[in-house]
Amino acid sequence: MSTRNNPLEQLNDGALCAALVKKISRRLSRPIRIMEVCGSHTMAIFRHGLRTLLPKDLTLVSGPGCPVCVTSPGQIDSFIELAAMPDVILTTFGDLYRVPGSEGSLTQAAAQGAAVKIVYSPMEALKLARKQTDKMVVFAGIGFETTTPTVAATIMTAAREEINNFTVLSAHKLMPPALKALFHEDLAVDGLLCPGHVSAIIGTDPYETLTDEFHLPCVVAGFEAVDILQALFMLVRQSEEGRAVVENAYSRVVKAEGNHQALKIMNQVFSPEDCQWRGLGRIPASGLGIRPQYDKFNAAVRLGIKIRDAAEPPGCLCGEVIKGRISPSHCPLFARQCTPMRPVGPCMVSSEGTCAAFYKFQL
Repeated sequence: MSTRNNPLEQLNDGALCAALVKKISRRLSRPIRIMEVCGSHTMAIFRHGLRTLLPKDLTLVSGPGCPVCVTSPGQIDSFIELAAMPDVILTTFGDLYRVPGSEGSLTQAAAQGAAVKIVYSPMEALKLARKQTDKMVVFAGIGFETTTPTVAATIMTAAREEINNFTVLSAHKLMPPALKALFHEDLAVDGLLCPGHVSAIIGTDPYETLTDEFHLPCVVAGFEAVDILQALFMLVRQSEEGRAVVENAYSRVVKAEGNHQALKIMNQVFSPEDCQWRGLGRIPASGLGIRPQYDKFNAAVRLGIKIRDAAEPPGCLCGEVIKGRISPSHCPLFARQCTPMRPVGPCMVSSEGTCAAFYKFQL
């Protein structure tokens, strides 16, 4: 099929990328800072080599869009506490396995005999519960609006099948309240490259509070090189024209109203609650707690777990990296005491972590 008939084949077209870079350079008349929120965008920008192509007056700053990175040390400690309980199997995504809490990681807990199993989906954890009926299988619920509907669907399935040995400890988070809290700190950013995956669920409408309150240009982007460059051009154009609106450069996936079915499922099982974020502190109504009618599947209720505040690892500046205030290279631990093999903070552990991206692509 020709690219004329299949526009998707043009998404990594070198000539098209070069043309977009040229358009950005011509439009840019002053230094501009753009924050990419999503960890997948951070990795894609590095993987496509976009930082080396863009004009020097356009600076890209990474934000709090890695769900593992913003999971607080206290939440990690709670997962470790669960894993150490007798007759409990803690299931988790692989990225979380090596993230340090205040007193170790799930990797270290497993080495000391805790039952920790890496899964690829919450449904896989539910499948394990069906087999291991003599164990309480707990799913470590982390992530933004992208993954939360699948966790909600899993809980609804467990309720329908009356599975008594499956629970979730929810550390799920909502992106819009965190972005609002971030920009209340007077962060020096001229535009926001909004996350494609999250926006596929919530739509583009929630970002209008950012454009209205902070006069912050917002553009939703996909993950191909052309997607990102087109979105950056739109952000530069808005900034140069003094406009601040929400635009969608990922319309083949993202709709203004979002995914009604996914939101309905998520809201049936979860409700907003105050939540602790690494680097950002406690943000009102930024987390998702399991509704009382599903208490049977709430590990916090069933197993008496309370998430407590805990200190960051000594010397770790992941919180400042998450807020876009410093580059990883400005952390004194980066690539010295903190490496992918021996991580101190979560930004070096996660496959979407800013420090991991800088370590992999810039060293």
